[in-house]
Amino acid sequence: MTAQPVRMHVLPPEVMSAVLEAAPDAMLVVDPAGTICFANAHVTELFGHPHERLLGERVELLIPARQRSSHEQHRREYTQSGRARPMGAGLGLVGLRADGSEIPVEISLSHVRCDPGHFVVAAIRDMTDHVRVERALREAREQAERANLAKSRFLATASHDLRQPLQSLSLLAGTLRRLATGAGALEALESLEQAITTMSRLLNALLDISKLESGKVRPEPRDFPVGLLFRELQAEFAATARSRGIGLVTEATEESAHSDPVLVGQILRNLLANAIRYTRSGSVTLCSRREGDALRIEVRDTGVGIPKDQLEYIYDEFYQIGGEGGGAREGYGLGLSIVQRLVRLLQLRLEVSSAVGVGSTFALTLPRAGAGAVAALPCGVAAASSGLPAAPHHHLLLIEDDPAVLNATRMLLGTEGYRITATSSAEEALQRAPELRDVDVIVSDFHLGNGSNGIDAIASIRSTLGQPTKAILITGDTTTRTAERSADGSLRLVRKPVSADELLGALRELLGA
Repeated sequence: MTAQPVRMHVLPPEVMSAVLEAAPDAMLVVDPAGTICFANAHVTELFGHPHERLLGERVELLIPARQRSSHEQHRREYTQSGRARPMGAGLGLVGLRADGSEIPVEISLSHVRCDPGHFVVAAIRDMTDHVRVERALREAREQAERANLAKSRFLATASHDLRQPLQSLSLLAGTLRRLATGAGALEALESLEQAITTMSRLLNALLDISKLESGKVRPEPRDFPVGLLFRELQAEFAATARSRGIGLVTEATEESAHSDPVLVGQILRNLLANAIRYTRSGSVTLCSRREGDALRIEVRDTGVGIPKDQLEYIYDEFYQIGGEGGGAREGYGLGLSIVQRLVRLLQLRLEVSSAVGVGSTFALTLPRAGAGAVAALPCGVAAASSGLPAAPHHHLLLIEDDPAVLNATRMLLGTEGYRITATSSAEEALQRAPELRDVDVIVSDFHLGNGSNGIDAIASIRSTLGQPTKAILITGDTTTRTAERSADGSLRLVRKPVSADELLGALRELLGA
């Protein structure tokens, strides 16, 4: 069988001209000398030159004067290379219009070889709209970055200043509860303390979410003992569980994990608070077990449970199971949202299983610690009450730069029988330190103004006194590793807004240690 010859159809010149005329881009045909041989109607629309003005002109007519000499060199090199150049963004090409204005363009080039010689076909695309959109996106991104910086500055202030009024209210309410005797006054104070607790919980959650979104939280993973964290959580949540009539079971463990202990503690605090809130009877259990090279920490409860069709929504902000907790809106649906953000930040795994009316289990899996010494975990909130009586002869040095908080703290501690030396700055406390040789505990805020902080103030006073005086550091920063900078176990960290019972409990525990 003889192969059929391939038929070649040669288009007439007028058809080729019509094809170029119909192209969606501005089309130019230029000879090796750079003379324009063809220009479709889009060239006239784009550059503003009459069609008859373009034909026979050098293509440099469409190039800004400052770029013409370099363009001629590029054109000659391209003519010799013969390689096609596809259209692409990012070259920063500019065209010159007849009225002298410039427009951003993209250009693709290709060679056409025929009997008279060879020509360059240029497709030119107006990028004005594209550049405008890119500029708008860039400006929006810069504006967002400025807003994020402003947000970070706000958070640095809010973490301290927004908590200060709540701190004063909480301590004053605790003082009044110790002074009031009438049943009506005590009932009113109980409602006041519940309102302060709710406000504190919401403020802490909102600030935590904002810090995570702003990228201010930086994980610092290391080996840490899980058992120490469990004991800290037991002390922190035991009173809350008792007040709700449920048990809090913390299983002992000798295991150690490798992650950021402060952030892992924050995850477990939110999970425990959530479990207690949704458990009306029974118990909440905190336990752990090995899974190969990993450690699985579980928070189990016998609470209301989560319907299967709601499991995918529990990490949404302000979402609550069934629209309520164990009472009249005790939470705001932010705890699990914070947990999810922290889990992602630490690259851990969190699983949940639940049955309505039976309870829920949240399981956090993190790497086990490697061999070697385990770093100490920073001390956290002490138990609300250790059962140790307050000793009136104990002398406390109080450092607080906010006058309202200073006065509220002084009143509370004075009501309990402590002898107080109150100072309003790190400088004043250090100046008076030589006359305070009998100070038993330093109670200091972390942020003290003028660039000072409680950690440095405590260290300086200890140095002046020549002894490792016990100390309590009060801070509103939930992520700062303040306590880690203490080289001994004689410093306790409490979080703002700290309640009267928490502060007094921390003092009793520290003095009894």
